[in-house]
Amino acid sequence: MKTLYLECSMGAAGDMLTAALLELHPDPAAFLEKLNAALPEGVAVSAEQDEKRGIRGTHIHVDIHGEEEEQEKEHHHHSHHHTSVSEILERIERLEIPQQVKEDALAVYRRIAEAESEVHGEPVENIHLHEVGSLDALADVLAVCWLLYELAPEEVVCSPIAVGSGTVKCAHGILPVPAPATERLLRGLPVWAGNEKGELCTPTGAALLGHFAHEFGAMPAMIPEKCGIGTGHKDFATANVLRAFWGESEGEREAILELKCNLDDSSGEELGFAMEQLFAAGALDVFTTPIGMKKDRPAVMVTVLCKPEKREELIRCLFRHTTTLGVRENVCLRSTLRRGFYTVQTEAGPVRFKTAEGFGVSREKAEFEDLARIAREQGISLREAAALAELES
Repeated sequence: MKTLYLECSMGAAGDMLTAALLELHPDPAAFLEKLNAALPEGVAVSAEQDEKRGIRGTHIHVDIHGEEEEQEKEHHHHSHHHTSVSEILERIERLEIPQQVKEDALAVYRRIAEAESEVHGEPVENIHLHEVGSLDALADVLAVCWLLYELAPEEVVCSPIAVGSGTVKCAHGILPVPAPATERLLRGLPVWAGNEKGELCTPTGAALLGHFAHEFGAMPAMIPEKCGIGTGHKDFATANVLRAFWGESEGEREAILELKCNLDDSSGEELGFAMEQLFAAGALDVFTTPIGMKKDRPAVMVTVLCKPEKREELIRCLFRHTTTLGVRENVCLRSTLRRGFYTVQTEAGPVRFKTAEGFGVSREKAEFEDLARIAREQGISLREAAALAELES
């Protein structure tokens, strides 16, 4: 599937996202022409080549009536713009843009409005957006929504988001980083401080990532085809860039749980029975690893892989059927090949073949139970049964 991976190790802002995605577009100039034609009068978006710490990328400029809104642009803190939520939504509704782009832009601004409403303790209809209500922020939101509409990734994955540290100056004064509205927009998403002081993630960036990203984590297994690089306004010791990787991701990927416990006082019979019960309770896999524990005791580590919804049932199962006093758990991503099967009719009966494809791999294997049945019935070895099935496949 077509996958977009957003690397936000230096945070995210609307202009950086726009620039990175624009580099992935097959015709950036035509896209900017179309975007500018749709934007309100007096607003113009342009792009230029830029470089941060030796990394070349694209920087986005937004001119409002011939002047660039550049002061503190990456933070969208424009004290002279106080626009109500209803005004912004009405402005978006009037634009002649694809319906899906319009719906996404409206959803992004509703996220921002709800966060501001919670921060200020005011109903949404009373909220006036200082930081994101200006025309340049509107241009960023529309650009990102439209670019993603045209790129049409089947999956959007985002890295943990660097938010920065220290303080930031905005319309309300000096605030801690992340600013209150940004913090609320980032709730439920994986974040970290990053390596630089200052505000790295803006409210616009947080709202856009929260709306579009399907999942967050490390780069998925994929075959990269392009990489778009968007540069920020400020210079840091670290290259201030956001990278967007575009490529093909095959197979399937899902978040699963890994449950572990160490046992030094269980018999082989007890372990075998516990494994049987764990599989019956819905474990994806159960296996043991020989380990050494305190007092030089040989022991085993039991590992259980399961879907998140099976967590509680399987933890209970571990406590019930083993002697462990504690269970460790980790969340991990599992990539799997696309699986299927087909059946071959042989002179000794049907044989099912399991298939697996993806990530440039294609393989198949005869079902063991079918080969074992043929071997028993024909009085031949398992290898001879396999050769017989292969001749007919």
